[in-house]
Amino acid sequence: MSCVLKSGETPHETMGRLFCVLGKSGSGKDTVFRALVQERALGLRPVVGYTTRPHREFETEGVEYHFRSEAEFAALREAGKIIEERSYRTMHGVWRYATVDDGSIDFSAGSYLTIATPEALGGLRARFGPAAVVPLYLEVEDGLRLRRMIRRESRREAPDYPEVCRRFLADEQDFAREVLRQQGVTASISNRRLRDCLAQIAGIIRQAGFAEIPRG
Repeated sequence: MSCVLKSGETPHETMGRLFCVLGKSGSGKDTVFRALVQERALGLRPVVGYTTRPHREFETEGVEYHFRSEAEFAALREAGKIIEERSYRTMHGVWRYATVDDGSIDFSAGSYLTIATPEALGGLRARFGPAAVVPLYLEVEDGLRLRRMIRRESRREAPDYPEVCRRFLADEQDFAREVLRQQGVTASISNRRLRDCLAQIAGIIRQAGFAEIPRG
């Protein structure tokens, strides 16, 4: 990886950051991620994760994820390319997710944006140092999240509602307050209204000093 930082190092003030969008299922992570990447004034470069889970409708290889087989994941692991990896036992078997050392991160060139979990956040901070990795934790009321999840699933050709329920319940453990606290996540950003959420996140990014502030 072309990343300048080594494990535990603190980035120089002129270097970029890795901003991590976190949130339970239905909190709007993908929507927020796309909107932030498209906001050119922020200058964020996307870091696309890798997964073994099946490709979903409306997803594009290299946009939402790099979709890989178990054998390809094993090869990445053997080559020492995996920065952090998580696995989840779903209704359809084990699905793996990872951040891979594919040469896409160079903090001397700017700041980056990715979608992560608390577990992934810990792995990224262990690799790049706590100061280089900034969490952006989205929070949405449970009832609204569940309605969003069901509405999204209903648009699929073959809705998988049991998997929706599994993810909803699993998130209660994966995003428990103690888990978040252990990973240094002490603040949340409401995503009940997308516009307000994006404005708050843009302020956080600009305050970090690594994004162009539009004039006029």
